[in-house]
Amino acid sequence: MNRTSFAYLASHGLSMLGNSTAAVVLPLVVLQTTGSALDAGVVAAAAAVPAVLAGLVMGSVIDRVHRRSASVATDLVSAAAVAALPLVDLVTGLSVGWFVLFGIVGSFGDVPGLTAREALVPHVAQHSGLAVDRLVALREGVGAFTMLVGPAVAAGLVVLLDGSGALWITAATSAAAASVTLLLPRDVGAMSGGPVVGTSPRAQLAHLREGWTTLLRNPFLVSVTALSLLLATVLTAIQGLLLPVHFTGLGQEGRLGLVLSALAAGMLVGAGGHAVWGTLLSRRSWFVAGLLVSCAGVALLGSLPPIALMLSGAGLLGVAGGLLATVTGALMSERIPDTLRGRVTGTQNAVLTAAPALGVLGAGVAVEFGSLSLAGVLVIVVWSLTVVGALLAPALRDLEPSPPALMVQ
Repeated sequence: MNRTSFAYLASHGLSMLGNSTAAVVLPLVVLQTTGSALDAGVVAAAAAVPAVLAGLVMGSVIDRVHRRSASVATDLVSAAAVAALPLVDLVTGLSVGWFVLFGIVGSFGDVPGLTAREALVPHVAQHSGLAVDRLVALREGVGAFTMLVGPAVAAGLVVLLDGSGALWITAATSAAAASVTLLLPRDVGAMSGGPVVGTSPRAQLAHLREGWTTLLRNPFLVSVTALSLLLATVLTAIQGLLLPVHFTGLGQEGRLGLVLSALAAGMLVGAGGHAVWGTLLSRRSWFVAGLLVSCAGVALLGSLPPIALMLSGAGLLGVAGGLLATVTGALMSERIPDTLRGRVTGTQNAVLTAAPALGVLGAGVAVEFGSLSLAGVLVIVVWSLTVVGALLAPALRDLEPSPPALMVQ
């Protein structure tokens, strides 16, 4: 690993840490400020729609600018949006309107930032000499580690500092990610030309539509996007509703953190294992193993067993998630043309942003009009059918490296 790959992984980790701590700190600060759970929900919902739109639109921008610069800019936007809140608190005091406003501003940093970093993968791999599979596995491992420590860091910040103080630290983490990204060589992320895009609204729309068309007409990309969307939906249904309702009913809310930690630890093991032993098996073998293990994990969690089995299920699902994210991430880095990477991955990330709402809403309806057990069974059935479809999908059978024509030019 050289300076280029280290800087890329460090900046990704810092950015993800900032996002994961903000996801915990912000709702708590809203509750401390307004005392209303409804206000916390309003703030989250208000930022969700702009995040989807930002993912769709900003992908086009990322395809026309230096990817390193785009990554730096998006992290700075995220940092500024969070830092603005304690500043406003010092001057006028915070209200729900300020949280909504800066939540919308921050949405133009979070999803586009993830897209920019994903678009950098082939460039970083080429410059550092790392195989794409290994680089993506290391990146997913770093992301899993931030998922493991992020909530603990956030909880510590809230305990040690008041709400505004915790937001300063969260903003500084995103700013640090931007600074570390600047350590990448200037030629990493530089665009190789491509067609000139006009400034008229029609030309801008045509440029954006080219990315959507590429995604929708490519069976492989459609299959991977659908698989990722359903996995994210199932995960959020389990994490965001099934487990909280289950443990609340038992009066064992503290065990939720243990299960989520087991999930994050499993993801770290899955991604780390692939980084070390990825060359021992074909990509298809890793992919199939990830799908089958994920079935076992979802079956255990969805059946809501005793805590020991639930921890095992969370670990298995985490390992599978790490494997699947690594294999599909490497494939998408190879099979999306460099000039379209921002638009295609931006569209995918925008779609995946809607997954939490879909998962929690679907599970909530099942619990409200049926039972918690019914919701668990539905989650198991949905994922089992998804796995069968992925195993049989023709577009997901040949997963070996693509021809050089689709690599970075």
